[in-house]
Amino acid sequence: MKRLRQSRTLSLSLLGIGVILAQSSFVVFAQSVSRDRSVPYYIDSDGAPPPGTPPLPVQPLPVRQTEYRVGALQPDYTGNLWVGSWRGLARIDPNTGRILARVALPDYAIGALAQDKVGRIWVGTYQGLQRVDPRTNEITAQNYVIPSKRVLSLLIDKRGYLWVGGDRGLALISPDQGLLMTTLQKLRGVSANALSLDPEGQLWVGTLNGLVRVDTASAFPIGDVTNLPGTTVQALALDTRGSLWVGTPSSLIELDPLTGTVIRVVPEFNQRNVTALAVDELGSLWIGTDNGVFRYDPYRSRLAGQVSGLPAARVLSLSPDTGNKLWVGTSEGLSWVKVDTGFATTHRGFSRQ
Repeated sequence: MKRLRQSRTLSLSLLGIGVILAQSSFVVFAQSVSRDRSVPYYIDSDGAPPPGTPPLPVQPLPVRQTEYRVGALQPDYTGNLWVGSWRGLARIDPNTGRILARVALPDYAIGALAQDKVGRIWVGTYQGLQRVDPRTNEITAQNYVIPSKRVLSLLIDKRGYLWVGGDRGLALISPDQGLLMTTLQKLRGVSANALSLDPEGQLWVGTLNGLVRVDTASAFPIGDVTNLPGTTVQALALDTRGSLWVGTPSSLIELDPLTGTVIRVVPEFNQRNVTALAVDELGSLWIGTDNGVFRYDPYRSRLAGQVSGLPAARVLSLSPDTGNKLWVGTSEGLSWVKVDTGFATTHRGFSRQ
């Protein structure tokens, strides 16, 4: 595997303004462990949870002020959109907004969603991990023994395996067998807030103390980036040029994921709390903050617009190019955005309005 280089302090001139970036240290602190990297695929499953684990009690969270919070959005292979909120899990037709199904889950606080390579929906809640069959809308597996029941992020890697990020580290799961393969609990920065793959298929993890790069074949850390402005990484997105975009409570950062080098800190987002990131088919970067959604053009290094009309300023999730719209999950509900106008319309099925 290509060795990763320690990054240097960069001094850039951006938009005619001299911007000196804080030094970002990218350290190689381990090599991949020696083991067989050809992990087998499982082709059959009875959908049962791992044996010997008692079932989770079915106790939905009480209705609270945050019940309209939409923390996760996941388009599926059929073109529908799964909406994870503090009111539960639902599937909608993004072309019309019609609610197609609602799924009763043991816990209503949903923080992450992912779809595996055969179409099953994985749901990360604040009480653990669930697997849903989209054909029947039934829970087919749950009660996984993972480092923490508080699931914050989910990602399917290029081999089809599921990475589960929580507030106490990472877990790797075989989606078909529903088996826990390994855990990474001694994660630098502890909490796996956000996950993204890089162009080489390796995993980047946003933590409380920056970024950690993990070898997906061995589940072993192979480098980290610290001293980022804002420190805590809350959102990650890989753009069409291969840059990794990093959102923190006070900055938006462009990073070369193959070297760990900070390319730039975007000045327009200095002291802005970046909470969600997504890249659309045209290569535009959509940026969710605690004060709205912005569109950024990475090719021209400039802001290209801002969304208006959201039900709340705090943005938690984004799904571009879904039903020819941008879907936005906020702390007070769900909206869809016509990209040509930048105006949001609130979905009444997921909002107080």
